[in-house]
Amino acid sequence: MSAHQSVKPASRALVTSVVLFYLVAALAMVMANKWVLNVTSAPLFFLWTQLMIAVLLFLVCDALRFLPDRLTFNLPTSKGLTAMVALNVVGLSLSNYTLKYVDASFYQVARGLVLPFTVCTSFVFLHARPSLRIIFACAIVTLGFFVGVFLDGTSISFVGVSFGVTSSLITAAHSVVIKQSLDVVDGSALLLSWYTNALSAIVLAPIVLLAGEGPAVLKLLFNVEELVNPKGMSPLRTFIWGSLITGIFGFLMSIAALLSIKVTSPITHMVSSAVRGVAASLLGMWLFQDVITTGRASSIAIILLGSIFYTWVKHKESSSSRKPSSGGYERTKTEDIEVGNKETPE
Repeated sequence: MSAHQSVKPASRALVTSVVLFYLVAALAMVMANKWVLNVTSAPLFFLWTQLMIAVLLFLVCDALRFLPDRLTFNLPTSKGLTAMVALNVVGLSLSNYTLKYVDASFYQVARGLVLPFTVCTSFVFLHARPSLRIIFACAIVTLGFFVGVFLDGTSISFVGVSFGVTSSLITAAHSVVIKQSLDVVDGSALLLSWYTNALSAIVLAPIVLLAGEGPAVLKLLFNVEELVNPKGMSPLRTFIWGSLITGIFGFLMSIAALLSIKVTSPITHMVSSAVRGVAASLLGMWLFQDVITTGRASSIAIILLGSIFYTWVKHKESSSSRKPSSGGYERTKTEDIEVGNKETPE
């Protein structure tokens, strides 16, 4: 019996629930990250705290037997995931720096080159030749990026844009090693997420000190003046609540992906991503008083148009033949990169 015959199609209620969960979780992650990064100068320590919360939740769920597989931790597997963990730490760190230096509504634009970079790295390292329509879709996305950077009409941090471009390149490189990393853990997305979070937290701990964030961490945790803020929530409370929100949502997204990786279609994912991009811009206006200029709105619209066209082309190309061609490649979800939990590519 084939796998297609043994798997029942997901119900409409399940698909709707999955899409809504990812939409709300991804929005909460971006907004909570920006909320904390606005009041702290220790973005790497913030990232380390998020990873540690995810690690602790993994351990608690494993102890309570809530997970389908038991968690393991051994040196040979850890060595096999060296490239994965290195790219994860660098990519997430650069993403946090991007969000620190740019508006929440501009974050999607700053990281708008993920798709073109992914296609390029797939061509260079996997020898996956893209079709002309795929190249055209990447050109549309690239155009949207340049429209946002040069025609925004407001003051833009080119440091933040540089972080965004570099993090997009790291994200694209990460997509190349995902499959190899899954082979190391026998194809278990759960173990891959566990190892990625645990090893990233271990590697990031000394980097926090080497990056010079020690004084900022001490000020955040022990400065009495920082603890008493008559105008609102103190930086420490903001940091704690933001870390809890992002850490818990990140963990839940990694677990939910185990159950829903095949529930929704690529087009459904991309449409939900488009809605999320628009919602993030509107929330940025409301929560952080971001300014949405005509240039920025046009940039976001062009990037979303190119992404939707790309997904439609990939859907057509994959459905036109039952067998994947030797020159094809799998689309990597950009949602997984924002939150820092890497699962199998779609």
